[in-house]
Amino acid sequence: MKKTIVILVILYSALVLSYNNYSSSFFSEQGINKGSKVSIARLKYSGGGDWFNDPSAEVNMLEYLKKNTLIDVDEPKFIAVDISSDEIFKFPILILTGHGNINFSPEEAVRLRKYCESGGFLFADDDYGMDESFRKEIKKVFPDKNLIELPFNHPIYNLHYKFSNGLPKIHEHDQKPPQGFGIYSLEGRLCVFYTYETNITDGWADTKEHQDPPEKREEAFKIGTNIIVYALMN
Repeated sequence: MKKTIVILVILYSALVLSYNNYSSSFFSEQGINKGSKVSIARLKYSGGGDWFNDPSAEVNMLEYLKKNTLIDVDEPKFIAVDISSDEIFKFPILILTGHGNINFSPEEAVRLRKYCESGGFLFADDDYGMDESFRKEIKKVFPDKNLIELPFNHPIYNLHYKFSNGLPKIHEHDQKPPQGFGIYSLEGRLCVFYTYETNITDGWADTKEHQDPPEKREEAFKIGTNIIVYALMN
């Protein structure tokens, strides 16, 4: 029993070291202070979709990380960044969500690809209604790549909390099974993760927004932790 506990402590310490090494490396490459704490930002986009919905989502997710991991999290707050701004390179993780249409200009597509291939991670979460436009627009960013469904044994489903059947179902939407898709960089790093038919970020939002039961919110926070941990380690 003691041996098992020691092994778990060592493994967890290695995870924490990986978080710190990754964030230091990313921030250093982008010209940011190496001691920067981890934060995440919402990605603005044109086209009419409500990129700004549920601003409490990231705040609550970061609070959960502070309480349940050893990641050095910055002060939890809602931050939005424009693709055309150099601000995107200050964040190791960008979140894209919404219900409606998305549109990337050719210049924005190039910048978003540069962000992803420079060590950044894009987490896109369909908030019911953005699937068609997201698939079309992400093809502008990666015309040479396709979204690939990730198998249930992928580390993103098992790294911190175990999800043996892949993504949890937070909202019903069209009552289809939830799916997670990825795009890999030229170096083989998963740099885009797209969740469909689940709506993870709604589960992070304040309870008053969607009245999700506690068990669903907990699932959303746990898979969110996995996503963020994976993004910071790879």
